[in-house]
Amino acid sequence: MTDDMLVFEAVLWRWIPKPPATGTWHFVTLSGDAADMVRMRAFERRAAGQSRGFGSVPVRATIGTSDFSTSLFPHKESEGYLLPIKADVRRREGIGEGDEVTVTLRL
Repeated sequence: MTDDMLVFEAVLWRWIPKPPATGTWHFVTLSGDAADMVRMRAFERRAAGQSRGFGSVPVRATIGTSDFSTSLFPHKESEGYLLPIKADVRRREGIGEGDEVTVTLRL
């Protein structure tokens, strides 16, 4: 882990909305020291007038050979952040719900 990059392992999980909403989202949860580092970076960006909606933090993520731009979103339940993993990335990497993945984030 450096000031601008961190690597972590997490389990891919699926969020299913309450009816009548449809569709699902897949995430990994970032918590602990890594979440603290992101929280500090988010605070620095807010102080510099560079904040984004919903407290999101823009990142560049890599899983396997898939490199993509996305955002981390604050997650109250874990006191960390959620990283959404799009279907395209899951297909390319052959990963699914319950799989442990290694993620590299560049803040």
